[in-house]
Parts: sequence; structure tokens; C-alpha cells
Amino acid sequence: MKQKQPGDASSIPDSHREWKPEGISALITGATSGIGRATAELFAAHGVNLILCGRRQDRLEELKKKLISQAKVHILNFDVSDKKSVFKAISSLPPSFSQIDILINNAGNAHGLDTIDQGDPEDWDAMLDINVKGLLYVSKAIMPQMVERKKGHIINIGSIAGKEVYPKGNVYCASKFAVDAITQGMRIDLNPHGIRVGSVDPGAVETEFSEVRFKGDSERASTVYNGFKPLIAEDIADIIYFVVTRPYHVNIADLLVLPTAQANATVINKIPG
Repeated sequence: MKQKQPGDASSIPDSHREWKPEGISALITGATSGIGRATAELFAAHGVNLILCGRRQDRLEELKKKLISQAKVHILNFDVSDKKSVFKAISSLPPSFSQIDILINNAGNAHGLDTIDQGDPEDWDAMLDINVKGLLYVSKAIMPQMVERKKGHIINIGSIAGKEVYPKGNVYCASKFAVDAITQGMRIDLNPHGIRVGSVDPGAVETEFSEVRFKGDSERASTVYNGFKPLIAEDIADIIYFVVTRPYHVNIADLLVLPTAQANATVINKIPG
């Protein structure tokens, strides 16, 4: 009989050959809009059980009502930047949702677009509290159970802003550079426990992002995407689903995703008019 060699397809355990959604639970932060919502909708369509987290209770309830016919759905209303609320909410999960197999750290924001000398410290606090500390709080609440089971998958939603600093991006870019560093640190520290860790880093995506950055100025926000075809939330959701559905011995560590019109953080081929 021919001996199986490492790397042969025949040597891969059955559990590693094909990803199956049955019994899998995913917790998604920032699930009420944009990338988080699109990811929730795609996961539900494939039967993944969902724990949807966000600050807007009405949107969470609406999304649960929409998806409940496709998957089991539980909602948690909290702000990721509030450490006590994070731990309280996650510890309140009922037994049927208490095992979290996939964590999508999607909650994040940008506030303001100013030179650093003109920046508002309150904007800085908001970005660091949500983008960095919020990611850490949620991860801290969930990682122990993954470590105990020696299995789990964490995907942090980064940004091209975590790869390149652009004019007036200063603190927002710093927060996303921190996400990149934390992701790398997680992957190293959780490696002995068999936990997959990676990041998906979008470029220009047309979501509520710019409206938040420009504090509700819809007219100014809309000009960001004029003259080219940006990514949409569903594009990133497709990629997240691809990442989580790889056989378990495959970990996609870092994936930068740009619209075709975008070459880097500052170079976008815009058509005038």
C-alpha cells in the first residue's frame, strides 16, 4: 500500500476538506450597516448562526426579522468602546449561542479629515476607542473559549489606511495601523492554540463611512465616490465568506482589496464630470 505523504490531498483529514456551515456561529460587530450587515446577510443565506452586535437596537431588530427565516439569529445591543457593556453582553449569550466559532471585528469609524494640528481630540478619542480598544475588548471576551476548544477564526476588518498614511488621515490611519499590528500579534500568540487569525483591508468602499467621517454632511460625503466605481459592502462580504470557508488548514492572513480604479491610498482614476 502506498504510504501517504505530507501535503498529499489524501493525507488531509475529512474535517479539513470542506467547510460546512451547519452548527457554526459567527459574531459580527457593527452589524447594522455597511460591511457588517452585508456579511450577516450572506452568512445567513448559507445557514450560519449569527450573533449580531451594534449600537442601534431598531436596526438590529429589523435585521433579525429579515434573516431569522434563514438562520438562527441573536442580537446584542452595546457599544464596543464600553468595556463593561462588551463583557456583560457577551456573557449574557444563551447556551445555544455561547460557542462562537467566527469573530468578525468589523465595528469601526472615522471622524473628521483634518491636519493633525487642526484635529479635534474628541474625534481622536472616538477613533481609538472604537477602532482599537473596542476590537480588543470584544476579542478578549471571546478568545478564551476559542483557546479552550483549540479552534476558532478571527477576522479583523482593517483598511488600506493601515498600510499607508495619507494626508489628513493621521489618527485614523494610526488606529488602522494598530489593527494591523494587533492582528499580527493575535496570529502569533494564538498560533499554539490552532486559531486562525487574519485581516481584510478594504480600499474605497461606498458605505456610511464617509457620512460618519464628515459628521452627517451627505453632500460632502457623496463627492468622495464621484468619478469612479468604488467597492460596495457586498464585495467585501463575498471576500470575508471566501476567507472563512477555506479548509481549516488554510489561513488567509492579510488581504488588501481595492476597486480597480484605485492604485493606492491616494491614487484613484477618476473620470471628470
